[in-house]
Amino acid sequence: MSTPGGAAGGLRAVLAQAGFARFLGARFGVSVAVQMQTIAVGIQVYGLRHDPLDLGFVGLSQFAPFFALVLFAGHAADRWDRRRILLGCLLVLLLGALALLALTLAGLRSPAPVFAVMVLFGCARAFMSPATQALMPNLVPARLFAQAVGINSSLWQVATIAGPAIGGALYAAAGPAIVYGATSALLLVALGAMLGVTAPRTPGIRAATGWLTLVEGLRYVWRRRPLLGAISMDLFAVLFGGAAALLPAYAADILQVGPVGLGWLRAAPGMGAAATGAWLTWRPIGRHAGRAMFLGVVMFGLATIVFGASRSFWLSLASLALLGASDMVSVFVRNVLVQVETPDAMRGRVGAVSAMFIGASNELGEFESGLTAAWWGLKPAVVVGGLATLAVAGLWAHWFPQLRRLDHFGPRRD
Repeated sequence: MSTPGGAAGGLRAVLAQAGFARFLGARFGVSVAVQMQTIAVGIQVYGLRHDPLDLGFVGLSQFAPFFALVLFAGHAADRWDRRRILLGCLLVLLLGALALLALTLAGLRSPAPVFAVMVLFGCARAFMSPATQALMPNLVPARLFAQAVGINSSLWQVATIAGPAIGGALYAAAGPAIVYGATSALLLVALGAMLGVTAPRTPGIRAATGWLTLVEGLRYVWRRRPLLGAISMDLFAVLFGGAAALLPAYAADILQVGPVGLGWLRAAPGMGAAATGAWLTWRPIGRHAGRAMFLGVVMFGLATIVFGASRSFWLSLASLALLGASDMVSVFVRNVLVQVETPDAMRGRVGAVSAMFIGASNELGEFESGLTAAWWGLKPAVVVGGLATLAVAGLWAHWFPQLRRLDHFGPRRD
């Protein structure tokens, strides 16, 4: 395990990499913008009909195009310039934010147009995820990569705190239009930062695009049991335990806290995750990585159950913070495994597989949460989801002993 002094020196060295620093700035701006927009979309859509299923359709409309495109997007990240792919994705996100602004100013009366814009966002995210994962290892030396993952994850979690808090406050003060306007401005700044990123050229794959090429990432993950276990466990844990999609309904109907309270509820997982990410940046996991990941999933499930049963705003905040902290541990282990255990020529396709699983857990999990809440009610849906997450941890410990016994991360192969 790294010493504190060595970690601090590594952190300074990571931030001294100019391309990586600009990449971090762009990613941070995008993350804040997306979190702000998520708050506005959730409140606006739920307020139209007060139907939790509409919140599920917000997730499904992003997941469907994401799932359809992500394997090809992984192939693209290995074949073409990853930076240009990210620039294109940022432009699409900007156009989508402007579309939401225009719909709001025109007087939105149905959630259907918002679902259509979310399809556009799903397309952009399909290409953005594998390109981001594949580009990052090209921006820092191998010896600094663990610290780079830590600071990247930490800044993302800071964005999940700042974005919802700012979005909720702006929504309460002036409505959704101001949120979408601020989101558009942030995305424009992020686009400018990404234009300044430079990365060394990496040899792309030369084979013609075909189905076998596209699924090579799936085959690679399937042959490596610890990698498969880490990605799939995260998928099902978050799929069943995804309480975040129902937060607009919880804030309005159970906790009755309004847009500002919703912003803090949405920020709470980021608070816990940011604190954990900062610790992991200072002291990256060096031993018993598999055990740490399983413990994180168990704590995620328990925190979800507490949140589902709570009627107290402060207990809900605390449980969501614990949920984010525990999720950060599994995110760290999964990200390092995906990027350290994968050769550069395969990173885009393997990153696409990871993104496909994570997209399924997040957006498809939102649909699952909205559907079960429409069937059973808000609180039973969340509590049952937390219990299912605990069951996933137990089953994966039995099915993937290689992951459970994982100690050190292997060396990066370029």
